[in-house]
Amino acid sequence: MPKTDFSRKVTLVVYGDLASKVVTDDRRAYSSTLVDAEAERSRGRHVCVVDADGFSKLLKGRPAPCLELKRAGAGRVRPVAAATAEGRILGRPLQVRRTGRRLSGDLTLDLSRLDQATTAHEATIGALIAHLSRQDIEACTYAPGAPEFDAGWSRGEEVFVAEIKSLTGAREDQQIRLGIGQILDYTHQLRTAFPSTVIRPILVLEKPPSDARWAALADSVGLRLTWAPGFSGI
Repeated sequence: MPKTDFSRKVTLVVYGDLASKVVTDDRRAYSSTLVDAEAERSRGRHVCVVDADGFSKLLKGRPAPCLELKRAGAGRVRPVAAATAEGRILGRPLQVRRTGRRLSGDLTLDLSRLDQATTAHEATIGALIAHLSRQDIEACTYAPGAPEFDAGWSRGEEVFVAEIKSLTGAREDQQIRLGIGQILDYTHQLRTAFPSTVIRPILVLEKPPSDARWAALADSVGLRLTWAPGFSGI
């Protein structure tokens, strides 16, 4: 029989068979235990809640994520995995989009979106996805609410965010300046929102820039500059 009283000596609750289930029977002991754990947390005494997999990790001396407790109505408590910074920055898997021809009568220009309809831009995205995939790294879009960077991925404890710029059919200096400004802005926003997360900004170009000074400029502001097809440094 499960233990039904909740002593102040309790610091860890192991909740079995989570599988994203909502507790529906408040009278069962494990349900009341979660309610008690949530009440103790609200009083300022943290009680760690882990699932069976997390408990197995603890037994092996490995860290385990502490689950958040969410109210589900009628006194019920639902244990859920805490959102990580990475999960709030990176979104779904990145995919190459189809491109279409720009109508000659379309005179409305948005510089922040000018590249997105070009074949060169999407080809560079496709090459980057393939490059990362060969390293078993998944390229992602931005998560809802995150800055709208072109590509993002994680490696260990670091999160990389990239702006991708094509140079074909455009002024090279304008494209690179625009890209530098965008990715530095995105990085500043993310570092402010997630101060404990290591954010690495990257500017990805379709091809090598004709002027070598851009590499020195990027390095001076803590920005990694790379280009297709080799993507040196990433």
